[in-house]
Amino acid sequence: MIEALYLGVSGMQSQQAQIDSIAHNLTNMNTPAFKASRVQFQEVMNQAAADEAAQGKALMHPAGVRVMSREFDFTPGSLKTTGSAMDIAINGIGFLPVSMPDGSVGYTRGGTLVADSNGVLSTREGYPLQAQIQLPSDAAGLQITPDGRVSASFADGRPAMELGRLELMRFARPDALGSQGGGVYQATEASGEAQAMTPGTDGTGTLAQGYLESANVNMADEMVRLMMAQRAYELGSKLVQASDELMGMTNNLRR
Repeated sequence: MIEALYLGVSGMQSQQAQIDSIAHNLTNMNTPAFKASRVQFQEVMNQAAADEAAQGKALMHPAGVRVMSREFDFTPGSLKTTGSAMDIAINGIGFLPVSMPDGSVGYTRGGTLVADSNGVLSTREGYPLQAQIQLPSDAAGLQITPDGRVSASFADGRPAMELGRLELMRFARPDALGSQGGGVYQATEASGEAQAMTPGTDGTGTLAQGYLESANVNMADEMVRLMMAQRAYELGSKLVQASDELMGMTNNLRR
């Protein structure tokens, strides 16, 4: 009965994490470039429990289930035109590298760019693009080509000035990236190291200026997953309730 109680509780805790993840996905359905997350579960059985099971003994160290990891679904979302030169999206696979305040490198799927006080192109959250593209103070326009070339135009008729080139980063396992919030991700041991690529080469996506990527959250799929998680949580709750009642009956028999 203790084993059943533990199974029920661990199952409820795991399904609560699943429900929280689904709620987070649904809340961000309209957030540009948002990527849905998926909770992965793992059966738990420690070595003591395994030995007890092999010897045919009653389990004194019960098994259960726990959250193993939270992975991201990087299926590209649809691109929506905005007409703004400061909006940028990635049409396909890849990430834009940005410099984080602690000196590390973050990775984003694009969004609305801004120029900081020095004219350096940054994300709306204030993270400079690692390419360190700096707009001249008298620039009248910004152009970003699909292959990553960035140039500025001027109102006085001067020729456009090339400012630099953006690269895209690829990972062996992008689903294993860690989240730093605000649509910025970090490399992990499971994701592998970032590989710099020229946009549009070797299957890497291209840059789309004047577009924003929609969230890849499908409401119908999320609602189905939510109903399944709620049902599993309810079953775990009933298992806990039944175990509690049985233990109460056992205690009464001993009196």
